[in-house]
Amino acid sequence: MSETQAAKPAAPRRDHPRTHHGDTVNDPYAWLNDRNEEKAPEVLAYLNAENAYTESRTGHLAELRKTIYAEIKDRTQETDLSVPYRKDAWWYYSRTEEGKDYPIRCRVAATGDTPPTVEPGVPVAGETVVIDENELAAGHDFFLLGVYDISPDGNLLAYGVNYTGNETFTLKFNDLRTGEDFPYAIEGVLYGGAWSADGAAFFYTKIDDAWRPYQIWRHLLGRQDEDALIYQEDDERFRVGIALTRSERYLIIGSGSTTTTEYRYLDATDPTGEFTLFNNGREQGVEVEIDHQGDRFWVLHNKNAENFTLGWTPVDDTTQFNEVIPHHPEVRLESADAFAEHVVVSLRRAGLSQIAILDREGSLNEIAFDEPIYTVGIGANPDYESRHLRLSYGSLITPASVYDYDIDNAALLLRKRTAVLGDFDPSDYRQYREWAVAEDGTKVPISIVAKADVVADGTAPCLLYGYGSYEASIDPYFSIPRLSLLDRGVVFAIAHVRGGGEMGRQWYEQGKLLHKKHTFTDFTASADRLAETGWAAPDKIIARGGSAGGLLMGAVANLAPERFAGILAEVPFVDALNTILDPTMPLTAGEWEEWGNPLESAEVYEYMKSYSPYENVTSVRYPSILAVTSLNDIRVGFHEPAKWVAKLRYESPESDVLLKTEMEAGHGGRSGRYGAWEEEAFNLAWLLDTFGIA
Repeated sequence: MSETQAAKPAAPRRDHPRTHHGDTVNDPYAWLNDRNEEKAPEVLAYLNAENAYTESRTGHLAELRKTIYAEIKDRTQETDLSVPYRKDAWWYYSRTEEGKDYPIRCRVAATGDTPPTVEPGVPVAGETVVIDENELAAGHDFFLLGVYDISPDGNLLAYGVNYTGNETFTLKFNDLRTGEDFPYAIEGVLYGGAWSADGAAFFYTKIDDAWRPYQIWRHLLGRQDEDALIYQEDDERFRVGIALTRSERYLIIGSGSTTTTEYRYLDATDPTGEFTLFNNGREQGVEVEIDHQGDRFWVLHNKNAENFTLGWTPVDDTTQFNEVIPHHPEVRLESADAFAEHVVVSLRRAGLSQIAILDREGSLNEIAFDEPIYTVGIGANPDYESRHLRLSYGSLITPASVYDYDIDNAALLLRKRTAVLGDFDPSDYRQYREWAVAEDGTKVPISIVAKADVVADGTAPCLLYGYGSYEASIDPYFSIPRLSLLDRGVVFAIAHVRGGGEMGRQWYEQGKLLHKKHTFTDFTASADRLAETGWAAPDKIIARGGSAGGLLMGAVANLAPERFAGILAEVPFVDALNTILDPTMPLTAGEWEEWGNPLESAEVYEYMKSYSPYENVTSVRYPSILAVTSLNDIRVGFHEPAKWVAKLRYESPESDVLLKTEMEAGHGGRSGRYGAWEEEAFNLAWLLDTFGIA
């Protein structure tokens, strides 16, 4: 469709007053969130009109999109496999095949402690296919695998399938000895679940009308009419889940809000027994994480310890806490994974992730890596008795890597580094750490990567990424699609703004609730710093962020529209105030501890109103904006970017604003790797065009 064929959509404006705390506001685009089925055709027609307009406005990029897609595809080893991990009598791995969208999950009998040597495209002797996601996805425009859990004896598989993107699954069971599914399924199940020790029972999670996981059910295999409700969480702020400990000794029910957690545990050999409350239950503002080892539960908590402390309680008296690693104001303890003879501690210091081994004698030994900025985390480690630790590793210039760490010999063994085909050479790129200074004097870390021949002389275009919510850390990571930007001279940077967890718990606390605006000013300060240091041409900085990072995008568009040449907002949370005011919306009540409750507090209402992107659109000239969303997204409704774009068009008609809606997808966008590559090629082509280097 040509540019002249698709008219710029203009959403109808309809009065819809909203009154809270004596403040009345008209929301003329509220109808885009009308969930009445009779109104659905009008909403869909509007979204389709926006898609047609976006396609006509970007039609000149069709060849560039094909080129970028080909670059991604040509650099990717399409027929590939993961490094096998050991679980009892089997080595488990997944593989991909050229031309197929989804992984094939496999296993092979274990004959020793060393993973089998497997090569892409070469059949593995004795391989058994556990599940082929391509077969499950056949005939569907969208596919998502949710639950994927093999019973402790290795004989049974619980798996969940979704074909819409709304993140609720049909739970099925398969006998891996015969390859046959059980003749029934359970509908409306969420992610996660847990087997009993003998595989006779499977515990799963169900959601309420607000899409909150609030119930744990027990299913006895082969007795589909006898499922029992085990636990229900009635506090609308809390979400529940269940897991089997690595030791396979206990089933653990966790119930948690943003600031508070509580656990119940049960001997996994007694699935019909009663769960026991851990310690004395929940205490508002206290977060806890537990794991089992021998005669104890290891406990990570933040009571009187902002960055958390680690210790243990006896299994038979969980009120007795014995501290092992005390609180440290500059070290954030993030998790503790218990094994038979050691505990693996994930921590964060000076903005970098770290892994340390805590042995039986209480010695804490950190694993060292050479690069100045990187990301390391725990990989697949289901074997409770193992003395080898599987690690995932990567950086802005080092592709995703898998290591095994020999605990007894303190030795790292590289098992695999993701192949990047073609002429890729890590030495052709450089990564840097820079620091911005925020309005209040806080130093904000920035991770930067560029082609080695890019000079910081103030001429390079720069893509600046940010998130800054839920204590989520956006650590340095490698990306094959990103090479299509770097090789064209674009600098890529991550602003590690407050609201994330990169610099510890205080970093998060300073970017939430009534301190949320620090997230936005940290980001603009980071953009300023990139320009000051020459890493970015002042007029060629584009901002990118998704979900809560999309809120950041909308906020900085209002705060400093002149600072950015463009903004790419993916599934953006841009109508934050209206969503948090509506407890009937999916997940809203559980968000009040992150943003505040504007229904109850006039102060919170006024503060959120002062930064919520949709509320603050004005008639200024905005940078070029591409908003990307998905029709079936239950985390951030498509109506948020749709309303935002409509208001931007009305208030600032001269601004270049586009909306693209994936009509068969959820929060994560299109499913299948080829569809995801096409989606990213579209985004990257728009970015390059906006930079003026298409």
